[in-house]
Amino acid sequence: MVTAFDRGQFGRQRDEDPSGMTERVVFTRRISKVVKGGRRLRFNALVVVGDGQGRVGAGLGKALVIPDAVRKGNAVARRGMVDIPLKGNTIPQQITVKKGATIVLIKPAREGTGVIAAGAMRAILELGGVRDVVGKSLGSRNPINIVYATLEALRQLRDPQVELAKRGRLVSRDRTPDQASTV
Repeated sequence: MVTAFDRGQFGRQRDEDPSGMTERVVFTRRISKVVKGGRRLRFNALVVVGDGQGRVGAGLGKALVIPDAVRKGNAVARRGMVDIPLKGNTIPQQITVKKGATIVLIKPAREGTGVIAAGAMRAILELGGVRDVVGKSLGSRNPINIVYATLEALRQLRDPQVELAKRGRLVSRDRTPDQASTV
């Protein structure tokens, strides 16, 4: 049940369950199929689920009624969660991803900037726990494609410390990663 206190900024619905996950319905669509007896209606619901601490997922549910589509989308989103390597309240590096006809550009921002992104991309970044980031979507404006492209971009992000450790480099505090010595 959603109460007035569960609504975020600007009245967006957010449901939080006991496991600490918050869900947001980003997009719903009515599909009609014309058959001999008339139109047969179905619904799609794009649901984003996140814990606000670096884990986020999205799922597309399809059913005869919207609540069932949301429930299915929620289940799909929980199965395909992505871990976001956070650097403070932002992401470690800029990334650009092309998925289908959508191009998504996500850039880190200074503290206090907030989430500067629209619609579907904003939902993913907010529920993923990214507080300061600038995002831009180019090409297709389809929310489903934007969500999948944003998830792919977050999946491709890497933590610089982990990557340097994999390559056998040592990072000290007084040197930049470019000047780090080899172990």
